Amino acid sequence: MRLLDRSRTAVSTILATTVALCVTQASAQTPPGRAQGERPAQAPGGAAPAPGGAAAAPAPGGAAPAPGGAAAAPATTPGAAVAGPDVPGAAPGVPSPVTSPAGDATAEAFVEPDPNVATQDDLQGLRSDLENFKFQWQRERDLHTALSTRSLLIGGVVQARIGWSEQPVNTATSNDRKVTFDTGAAILSFNGILYKDYEEGRNLIYSVRFGASPQQASNNSFLNLLDAQLSYSILPTLGPEDWVLQVTLGQQLLPFGLEVPASEELKPVITNAQFTTKLGLNRRDLGLIVRGDILPQVDYGYNYRAALLAYAVGITNGSGPNTPDDNSEKDLLGRLAFTVPSDYNSLLRQITLGGSVYFGWQNTFLKDEKKTLSGKGVKRRYGADIYYNHYPIGVTYEFIYGQDDATLGTTPDDPRKTRLTSLSHVATFFYNWGEQFLRGYRNQGRYDDWWPKTYQPFLRIDLFDPSTEVLENRVDVYTLGFNLFFAETTKFQLNFNRRDDRTNTEGAQHELLAQLQGGF
Repeated sequence: MRLLDRSRTAVSTILATTVALCVTQASAQTPPGRAQGERPAQAPGGAAPAPGGAAAAPAPGGAAPAPGGAAAAPATTPGAAVAGPDVPGAAPGVPSPVTSPAGDATAEAFVEPDPNVATQDDLQGLRSDLENFKFQWQRERDLHTALSTRSLLIGGVVQARIGWSEQPVNTATSNDRKVTFDTGAAILSFNGILYKDYEEGRNLIYSVRFGASPQQASNNSFLNLLDAQLSYSILPTLGPEDWVLQVTLGQQLLPFGLEVPASEELKPVITNAQFTTKLGLNRRDLGLIVRGDILPQVDYGYNYRAALLAYAVGITNGSGPNTPDDNSEKDLLGRLAFTVPSDYNSLLRQITLGGSVYFGWQNTFLKDEKKTLSGKGVKRRYGADIYYNHYPIGVTYEFIYGQDDATLGTTPDDPRKTRLTSLSHVATFFYNWGEQFLRGYRNQGRYDDWWPKTYQPFLRIDLFDPSTEVLENRVDVYTLGFNLFFAETTKFQLNFNRRDDRTNTEGAQHELLAQLQGGF
């Protein structure tokens, strides 16, 4: 606020300086002896004035001009004072105090100073004030502003959570735990532009994210490197009608399905879908991925853009984040999504059909105590998804089919290599009411930190079968939830889960999770 007040003061001072300099310049251009806007004096009857220093014409009747070469007094007009002895109290030959002597150059050159014109002292004082302001502004910036070599945007997400489970949790370090507080995710992100192309928008950007997150499928609570990537736009991106082609190199999320590429703060449910963790798709990976779209549909009135076709292809290590490749093969993946062409107000808007594939290799291990390496096997993932989001309703569905080679034996001589098949179905139905997702409300003027609110109840059905070859091992999770979006980057989530694990002899279990998520 102090810097803002000083900025306003500086702007007012600069404006005043500009006006003063303009007035001074105009005054300097006015001829001597004439005030601004004054017209030259004219002789009676419209005659031209006599040349400077020349004697006036003789008065009628042959009267001689006044002594000393001075010009003759003008003809008397009604109500005008006359210089001469006829004026009471005036000595002969002495001009009247009311009028200046005719031909007096000092009197003609005198102009009363304008109080609105800045003097040299005023300008010098203004220069001193500006120098003091520049010094104070630079000092405040050095003390209170973080600096970087290139553009930088710092952001983050904090998720505070409390959970209750019907079945007590017993581990090596816990005993009969039912209620616990924990942190769902704590993320710190740095984003910016390394090279900005003002002519065509072929920008080079970077993104770095650190965090402790359950997405890593690890109990490690230390701050880990999540994303570290550089992206370059090959095609021009100056307008929404331009096609997109972007190359990203580094550690990043995989473009597979709907939930896998969504970051932690964008997921509608507190817990992830089962297939993302059990099939290893939620892990970041190191590699090169090309993303783009073609034939975008643009509605400038609603600020809406939807590409007819969106695609992504990539090559990765396949071994997870912060880890070099663990075998001689590279994993390949791709995704293609088709959006139904429609107007913004059409019921068909935002209907997207997508398909994803993942071809990879993974090391296999024996079932002995040492987990002996026995070779490598295939890792295949196939997915199909449907996305429909037309305010106020929304529906998403994902089908995942997986194949994994595994060794069931305990000795290298009899590894008993087999191929396991997994299936997953995830469907989410939600309804919105409120104004936060309406652009007209978000863009309107508001007081203080007011933001439109939105309420979102939803139902999710998550079915996962880790091995179709084994009977009665499917896990079904039904989630009844409610999301409250009450600020620009803040939401409250409440989930009630019913988990039916057919391998658990105690039957279905229930849990309640509440989470407050804030971003900056």
